[in-house]
Amino acid sequence: MQSALLRAVRLGRFGRVPFAAAIVTGALAGAALGAGPYVISQKDREFKPAEISIKRGEVLRFINDDGELLHHAYLSTDTFSFDSGDQQPGSKFDVTFSVPGDYTVLCGIHPKMKLAVHVAK
Repeated sequence: MQSALLRAVRLGRFGRVPFAAAIVTGALAGAALGAGPYVISQKDREFKPAEISIKRGEVLRFINDDGELLHHAYLSTDTFSFDSGDQQPGSKFDVTFSVPGDYTVLCGIHPKMKLAVHVAK
C-alpha cells in the first residue's frame, strides 16, 4: 500500500502534494506502531486461534462473535490474571499481557475452550 501511495505522489495523481505526504507519513507511522491488538475470536465454542505468541505489553482483543452464546474468558495465575465477566454476543474486551510467560486462557461457561498464550520478554 505504501509503495502505491508513493507512486501516486511521484506521478502527480494527487492535486496537493502536502496532503499526499500526510497520507504517506500516516501510513508509515501506523506501520511503525504495529497493527494494533491481536484479535481472538470466540466462535463455535472455541478460541480462534487456539494458540498465539506475543511480546510483553502487547494486547489481545477478545471478540464474542458466537451467535447468541455468552462467553466468559479468564486467566488466574500468581503473576497475571484477568476476568472478562460474562460477554454478551458482539462484545469485545482488550487484555494487555504485561508479564512474560506461558498462559492458558479459559472460558468459564464452556470448559473445553482453551487459548494458549506465549508472552516473550
